[in-house]
Amino acid sequence: MAFWLFKTEPETFSWADQVEAGARGEEWSGVRNALAQKHMRAMKLGDLGLFYHSGGERSVVGVVRVVAEIHPDSTDPTGRWNCVDVEAVGPFPKPVTLAAIKAGPGLADMVLVKNSRLSVQPVTAEEWALVCRMGGYKGA
Repeated sequence: MAFWLFKTEPETFSWADQVEAGARGEEWSGVRNALAQKHMRAMKLGDLGLFYHSGGERSVVGVVRVVAEIHPDSTDPTGRWNCVDVEAVGPFPKPVTLAAIKAGPGLADMVLVKNSRLSVQPVTAEEWALVCRMGGYKGA
């Protein structure tokens, strides 16, 4: 299993929206970056991701699971872009801020720290464990 981080602006698509989608999940649509697309092509069913609110909040707020592998993005009329579908697994009891991640030991090389603009990014198993521990998430 691989681990990922999915970034979204909460005023566009929030953790509450993801939870509301239920077990059917939701397309992680609108991604128009080649590197983020490459990461989605590498995703497999069951992979887990950190759900990150960007913008003013800048924090990990929950965990999602990939429920559909790469397929055409329904929001792209050109047919060029693809997406995966994810479902909510569980919320973080305590959101983990970007500032806490930057200050966290063992997280200096995390893609979020080095390239915070990338909307879909890989997370190592060690980073996953550290961030989940920081947020009090026990489901992983």
